[in-house]
Amino acid sequence: MLVDQPPDAGGDDEAPTPTELFVASLATCVAFYAGRYLTRHGLERDGLGVSVTYRMAADRPARVTDIRLGLRLPHGFPEARTQALLAVASHCTVHNTLTAPPTVTVDVL
Repeated sequence: MLVDQPPDAGGDDEAPTPTELFVASLATCVAFYAGRYLTRHGLERDGLGVSVTYRMAADRPARVTDIRLGLRLPHGFPEARTQALLAVASHCTVHNTLTAPPTVTVDVL
């Protein structure tokens, strides 16, 4: 997997940044859980999509401060199931990890 940085950060901007991959992992996890919900309930998956935006902190340490996900539902999705779908999608593994963060250790090998 390739990662890069924009030119102003010393890269060539030829691949996603690690931060973009981080945010994308959340969006794809939400999409997977939403898709699984639709399949489990016999609902159409065509048209399902997730958009994502994020904002970086203005202060230090460098970090993502806000992530906003937009779930695009398939045409004809029953409105009465919206809250249930949101409950499932917002409890994907990546989201759960962000709300109960793991201990991270960096070692020199």
